[in-house]
Amino acid sequence: MPFEVNNYLLIDNDSEFSRQFTEHYFARPHGTSPSTLVVAGTNTRQLVKLMFDELIKDYCYCDFSNEISVSELASYLHEHHDIAGVLFNETDYLLADDKQRFIFNSLHSVRFLIKEAEDGYLFEPVADMAQNNHLSCQTEIAETPQDLDALCEKLNN
Repeated sequence: MPFEVNNYLLIDNDSEFSRQFTEHYFARPHGTSPSTLVVAGTNTRQLVKLMFDELIKDYCYCDFSNEISVSELASYLHEHHDIAGVLFNETDYLLADDKQRFIFNSLHSVRFLIKEAEDGYLFEPVADMAQNNHLSCQTEIAETPQDLDALCEKLNN
């Protein structure tokens, strides 16, 4: 049974890889259902093109070397999408330093590495332990409360 990439977050560190991957799964005519993939990265021009071509559902700018930017991404995803997990280009993940991997492993508890194969793509679960913190998009930590006065009072007590 093929791996379903629905409702995943794809980390866009390599725009060429992201385009090929999304075209493989969601390009018409063989991509029968609309894309539910969300992509995050710094190349917003590329991300807008992917969305315009209907290869992704949504995109979000994120500088993965900046924890504030990643925290904002986590809040956005928590509030607007039901992300099933995170997809990484295997090469980008393996070349990341310890700080970058900590950030990657904090995004979601379900994470897969994508490797190109002759007939498509292979998916392998990330072996590193997941972190659950302010950078995680599937937890309540990422939720922005509606009543900021109540939050301020709670934090000050």
